[in-house]
Amino acid sequence: MHIPSLLAAVTLLVTLEVGAAPRTETLFYTDGETRLGGYLSLDDAHPGPRPGVLVLHEWWGLNDHVRAQARRLTELGYVVFAADLYGAGRVTEHAADAKAWMTQLSEDPEAWRQRALAGLDVLRERPEVDPERIVALGYCFGGATAMQLAYAGAPLAGVVSVHGSLPPPPPELGHLSPAVLALHGAADPMVPTARVHAFQRGLERLGADWQLVIYGAARHGFTNPGADRYRLDGVAYDARAAQRAWRMLETFLDEALTAAP
Repeated sequence: MHIPSLLAAVTLLVTLEVGAAPRTETLFYTDGETRLGGYLSLDDAHPGPRPGVLVLHEWWGLNDHVRAQARRLTELGYVVFAADLYGAGRVTEHAADAKAWMTQLSEDPEAWRQRALAGLDVLRERPEVDPERIVALGYCFGGATAMQLAYAGAPLAGVVSVHGSLPPPPPELGHLSPAVLALHGAADPMVPTARVHAFQRGLERLGADWQLVIYGAARHGFTNPGADRYRLDGVAYDARAAQRAWRMLETFLDEALTAAP
């Protein structure tokens, strides 16, 4: 008489465990005198130290889209920390504000790199994370930030730039350890063709392990479903390119984080 009820209870329990949402929380940390609040996402069902992904946001700030990407990456089995590059909870949908905040940070390359390194340190120090298996993944401004981390010699297994500005490596740099994946839109007006070529030549000079994937007709911000609402010329969501980019990202993360010591 009680067996069907028991089976139903077991089925419900399994369903809840399989479909359980990641555990998320805001972690506060500092860079100098600047207080920052990043977003941690992890699945407690995975035991032991595991690979981590540092997510670096677009110039809009650490918004709901970034948090959604962090949770999506957690579903792949990674501990994810979305760093805060601006501090003070600064998030906007106004391009003028975003440009001002981005410029203020990026005009001093050393301070820019230090801000990103502060976020990386938070992830590396988590007991759930294997510090030798971390990838930095950045979108737009975050993509350029991920490359700056790589150029600074940060201890990373890989870096990913998604519709980022593709800054070439500095001429004084003689070696690049992390594997590099750059996902770029062919119709992105924010990144001149000359810069794309300089980025490629710089990575070739360093003998880096790099991939550049260019999606035809895709514009800036092509992976962000909310890109169209910003109403900026040359910025648009592209569902097909976004899906292809996600599959490429999954493969890269698996290769970079499995091969890492």
